Amino acid sequence: MQLDPSTGWFQGIPHCPSPNFNARPGGEISLLVVHNISLPPGQFGTGKVQAFFQNRLPVHEHPFFAEIASLQVSAHFFIERDGGLTQFVSCLDRAWHAGVSWFEGRDNCNDFSLGVELEGTDDQPYTDAQYARLVELARQLLDAYPALSTQRIRGHSDIAPGRKTDPGAAFDWSRLHAELKER
Repeated sequence: MQLDPSTGWFQGIPHCPSPNFNARPGGEISLLVVHNISLPPGQFGTGKVQAFFQNRLPVHEHPFFAEIASLQVSAHFFIERDGGLTQFVSCLDRAWHAGVSWFEGRDNCNDFSLGVELEGTDDQPYTDAQYARLVELARQLLDAYPALSTQRIRGHSDIAPGRKTDPGAAFDWSRLHAELKER
């Protein structure tokens, strides 16, 4: 996989364009936000995350789907349990992943962040394949966007405390940082 900086799209991975994005004000990319998601909650490999990010969630298949069907949400990237990586929004655009958020005195983190969703839950360990893919992705993003740094890779819970808990206690931050240092 290779980032095309002129388009903000990675080559060599699937694209599943989401309509849930808009122009990034100022073009700044200085934060990487790690999330988790599974649809239905706690179920993996269903393809429903992709449908959700494209506003095509089949609301009659699960009660939770009816609760969230009106939300317009996206992330730049989604890493499945097997390490599969899909891109939904160009890095040059603002995906709608962070919601009401704040980081280092600034609100609206979507304006200056990239969002990566890990298929998972707060309390189930993430897979080795997911860590490997996240490290590979983060390394390319760190190389492409000089305002990003390992200190500016944060969880959704860090930028929306009290409102969000992901990626949760199951996410091994020390592992991520150690593997990123092994450049």
